[in-house]
Amino acid sequence: MATLMLVGATGLVGGAVLRQAQDNAHVTRIVAPTRRELPSHPKLENPLVDFEHLPADAPWWAVDCVVCTLGTTIRKAGSQEAFRRVDHDYPLTVARLARQHGAGAFALNSATGADPRSRFFYNRVKGEVEEAVQAVGFPSFTVVRPALIGGDRKEFRPAEFVAMRLLRLAEPLLPRRYRVVPHERIARVLLEAAVTAPSGEHIITSDAIVRGTT
Repeated sequence: MATLMLVGATGLVGGAVLRQAQDNAHVTRIVAPTRRELPSHPKLENPLVDFEHLPADAPWWAVDCVVCTLGTTIRKAGSQEAFRRVDHDYPLTVARLARQHGAGAFALNSATGADPRSRFFYNRVKGEVEEAVQAVGFPSFTVVRPALIGGDRKEFRPAEFVAMRLLRLAEPLLPRRYRVVPHERIARVLLEAAVTAPSGEHIITSDAIVRGTT
């Protein structure tokens, strides 16, 4: 049985993690800090927070495991600096505070191509946050690196929409690592990694998610 912290619960993947966790018999309590209120559920504790000023001494930090699906786009964030705050600084702060309060497992939704030495800003930030969270020292740390995420978003992302259409057309010819990955499947992998808490550090690639071999 586990108490799960979920950050990013209002997003596409995070919302799927939330639904699956609510139905998961091994998850007894879900702490989901968000900016806006979530629908109530018997398992759910939903502190409303400002991610710029997270309360370091809040009792709800005391959880067993964490799933982090925080993420945005540079277009939505408005600048590279703002993007980095959401995709790097917020997850790292959450990781540090959760670990300080005893969390033993952390599952991070990242992206294919994540590399702290990449010349591409997006990939570099994703790689940097992977390294930074790893250094926090969770006994169980899992990085999930999907390619393009499939699902109906509340927000419209033009570049992602075009890429999705093209990849769907070409999917029969593409290697698994380049195929669109359903958001529910990504959520299932993240939740399983957090709850089962396998010892050590693990990277789950997009083709492994598509194959269902995780």
